[in-house]
Amino acid sequence: MSMARNRLFFSIRAFALQHIRRQSLYSGTSQFPFHGESRFHIVDLRSDTVTKPTARMRQAMAEAAVGDDVYREDPTVNALETEMAALFGKEDAIFVPSGTMGNLCSLLSHCFGRSEEIILGDKSHIFCYEQGAYSQFGGIVSHLLPNQPDGSIRLDQIESARRRDRLHQPTSRLLCLENTHNLSGGRVLPLDYMRQAYEMSHKLGLQVHLDGARLMNATVALQCSPREMTQFCDSISMCFSKGLGAPAGAIVAGDKDFIDRARRMRKALGGGMRQVGILAAAAFVAMENYETKIAADHTNARRIAEAVQALRSPFVYADYPETNFVMLKLCGVPANEVLDQLNTVTPSEEEHHGRGIIVRGFSWANGTQIRLVTHCNISDEDTTWAIKKIAWVAHHLTQRKPASSKMAAV
Repeated sequence: MSMARNRLFFSIRAFALQHIRRQSLYSGTSQFPFHGESRFHIVDLRSDTVTKPTARMRQAMAEAAVGDDVYREDPTVNALETEMAALFGKEDAIFVPSGTMGNLCSLLSHCFGRSEEIILGDKSHIFCYEQGAYSQFGGIVSHLLPNQPDGSIRLDQIESARRRDRLHQPTSRLLCLENTHNLSGGRVLPLDYMRQAYEMSHKLGLQVHLDGARLMNATVALQCSPREMTQFCDSISMCFSKGLGAPAGAIVAGDKDFIDRARRMRKALGGGMRQVGILAAAAFVAMENYETKIAADHTNARRIAEAVQALRSPFVYADYPETNFVMLKLCGVPANEVLDQLNTVTPSEEEHHGRGIIVRGFSWANGTQIRLVTHCNISDEDTTWAIKKIAWVAHHLTQRKPASSKMAAV
C-alpha cells in the first residue's frame, strides 16, 4: 500500500511539473525557464487574479513563522492584522481566505437579525457575483439601486431607500459601496462622494461597508492614503490576491466589536485556518511598494487604451482607463469573434512579428466589450506585444468587414 501511495504521489508530481513546463514554454513571462523558447508569447489579461507568486514571495512563504491562527497564535497573521488595521485607521482587522468571504463576514456582522436589509448597487460585485450569500446564510434582504456609469449610487436614491415603516418593512442596516467598481470598468469613487455617502448614511442610521477588493488601485489613482478613503466607511474588505499579486487572502477591518463578530462568522463559514502564516507572509510581500507596482499597472493600461484609440478602427475603441481595466468597446463584431482572433496565431502574423502572440481577455457587457486587466505579472514588454496583437486583429477586421458608420465617427 505504501509503495502504491508513493507511485501515486510521484505520478501527480510528474504531471504537475509537465503542466508547469508546458505553461512556461508558451508564456512570455515564465518563471520556469526551459531550453527551447516557444514561438508564442502569451499575455494573459483576463484578470489580475491570474498572477503567479514571485520568487521573493515564495521564499517568504517557505520561511514564515506560523502558529494556530484559530487560537490567535500565528505571529505572521497577527502582525498582518495589526499592520492592516493601522493602515486603514481601524481598531482591528481579521485575515480571511477570500474577498467573497470577507464581504460575507462583514454583512453578517453588521446585520444581526433575519430580514434586516442592505442597500447596494444593482451592478455591485456583492450582488452579481457572490451568489446572494447574504440571503443564503443570513436571511438578509437586499434593496437594489441603479449604479451610475462611474459605479456610484445617487445619494437621493439612497436616502429614499432607507426603510421607515418598522412594522411592515425590513429594517435598513447597511449601505454597501464598491471601490474600484468592477462592472463599471474599474472606475474610482471620488473621496468627496465617499464622504457625502458616509455622512448621509450615518444621519439615516446606516452603517457603511466598502467592498474594496481593489482598494489600493483606487488610492493610487486618487493619490491618497488608504486611511483617507477608509475613514468614510465602518468596515472594509480588501483582497491581496487581485492587483497586489498574492495567491490568496483578504483582510477585513473595522472596530473591535465588529471584528469579534466577524471572527465568529469566519469560523461558522469554514474560514478558520490554522498555520496560515504562509499566506499572510505572501500578503506582506504583496504590500511592499504597492504604490509603484500598481502605478505601473495603470500606466500599462493607459498605453493599451491610447494605442487602441490611435488605431481609429471602426470596430474597436477604448475609453481612457482610470485604473488597470481597459474596456475595448466593439461595434459590428461580437466579443467572442475578437477573442478567438486574439487567441489564434496565423503563419502570416508569426512571420510579421517574428513570433506568435496570444492575448487573453474576457468577454464583457453581453459580448459588446472585451475587458483587459493589467497586473503585476505584465511587463512593459508584454504590454508592447499586446498592443501589436490588438493592432493586427483590428487591421484584419477592417479588411474582412464593412465599416460601421457609428463607430467610425467615434
